[in-house]
Amino acid sequence: MLITTDAGRIERARQMGLLQPVSSAVLAKAVPAHLRDPDNNWFGFSKRARVILFNKEKLTAATAPQNYEDLADPKWKGKILIRSSGHIYNQSLVGSLIAAIGVEKTEAWAKGMAANLARPSRGGDTDQIKGVAAGEAELCVSNTYYYVNLMRSKKPEDREIAAKVGIVFPNQSNRGTHVNISGGAVAKYAPNKEAALKFLEYLVSPPAQKYFAEGNSEFPVVAGVPLSAELASLGAFKEDQLNARVYAQNNAEALKIMDRAGWK
Repeated sequence: MLITTDAGRIERARQMGLLQPVSSAVLAKAVPAHLRDPDNNWFGFSKRARVILFNKEKLTAATAPQNYEDLADPKWKGKILIRSSGHIYNQSLVGSLIAAIGVEKTEAWAKGMAANLARPSRGGDTDQIKGVAAGEAELCVSNTYYYVNLMRSKKPEDREIAAKVGIVFPNQSNRGTHVNISGGAVAKYAPNKEAALKFLEYLVSPPAQKYFAEGNSEFPVVAGVPLSAELASLGAFKEDQLNARVYAQNNAEALKIMDRAGWK
């Protein structure tokens, strides 16, 4: 079996011929269509949204950017933190923008983003959140689970960081917020394919969904599974229904765009 984070990674494995399709009515019913491979090579089992976080002393949910596209506005020059373009989370986000607004507009957006950075990209999503809480910037882009992990932390200093930061789910008035997955698949040469498939089917059962998702503060993919108190506090949101394979397949083009834009 293969279990990994980000549709870009698991789709790359499919393209390399490392996975095999499976037929499962259980998985087809439980996993939303946009969170699984159209040819049943892989399936999402938990999901995370890539959101905009803001410093509560500087902005409110109403004055912060409401769309990914807004982050390129010159008004935010020197006010944004985001991890490097080399990380697949950003490549997947840009891949979704390519699908939504096209290559030309996405490249213009990436140039605007690069121009608006408060400092050169470094560190992971948690580092960007800490930077916003410390006042290094007014905004950052992060996956939800990093934010929720700080909220759930046993360390008071982590919870204090989370309390200083607010959240915006982008593009709620149009296509919805970009979501990505932690997913699983059966390896092409799996010696126990039937057992592997049964395990994947187990992962969409309510108890497994709760355990699997809460293990990394992610959202379950199966509807109706209870959320942790911290996840529930983020509120409901509209998610982009773009199939994960589409933005994953845009990965190479996304990286070229960010490189040309000067986003390191």
